[in-house]
Amino acid sequence: MADSYPVMKGAEPFFFEGNEVGVLVQHGFTGTPQSMRELGEYLAHCGFTVHGPRLKGHGTHPEEMEKTTYKDWIASAEEGYRLLKEKCSQVFVVGLSMGGTLALHLAHRYPETRGIVLINAAMSMEELEKVARQEEPRFLEGIGSDIKAPGVKELAYEKTPLKSVRELVRFMAETREKVSSITCPALILVSAEDHVVPPSNSRFIYDHLSSDDKEWVELQNSYHVATLDNDKDLIKRETEKFIRRLAGKEIGAGRDR
Repeated sequence: MADSYPVMKGAEPFFFEGNEVGVLVQHGFTGTPQSMRELGEYLAHCGFTVHGPRLKGHGTHPEEMEKTTYKDWIASAEEGYRLLKEKCSQVFVVGLSMGGTLALHLAHRYPETRGIVLINAAMSMEELEKVARQEEPRFLEGIGSDIKAPGVKELAYEKTPLKSVRELVRFMAETREKVSSITCPALILVSAEDHVVPPSNSRFIYDHLSSDDKEWVELQNSYHVATLDNDKDLIKRETEKFIRRLAGKEIGAGRDR
């Protein structure tokens, strides 16, 4: 199914060629690669090969998203992962919100994943689950731009299809069942105050992952879209440090910054 609406300006996917270490950076539900681009550019500047796909039905029009299922979003993420796998000897996955849910799915689907970085990852949202049981309205208010920093806006849909909420709820439920079988190293970044995904989601992931190597970093000055918020530089540094530690000698010195 091809998109029938044009891609919004700024919502385009990105790919930066680098070394043997691949990093997939994955945006969230109703969002676009714009929320991950600055982090992606930073990681590319570190020397890594970085890809930020656009999930099917995202970055065009809510009516486009309404036609997609969570399996379409998984397919978009898996396509991005395989692209990096062809070019790189190891792959890391970084995900914001539902992008974190996708990172967990990918770590389960591809156990060779070198590490995952989860930023306010979505596992269970009680309010959303209540909404998913409704029959109407067809479109709900948008959930984008939960950002503490003044004047910063996320490029996301201003309305959310109810059908897509149901798909997200199904996807989270399916992924929760997989968490305990995931063993790759994980860096979990969680905002102390988040008005979209409760911080308890990250605690669930931390407690249930079977990884021997788990790190927890609290973001004290950001809301949900932390990659665009006050702690974005902390996220960049922690993600780079995590990848460098695990990637070892293959990464070289990186490029000058």
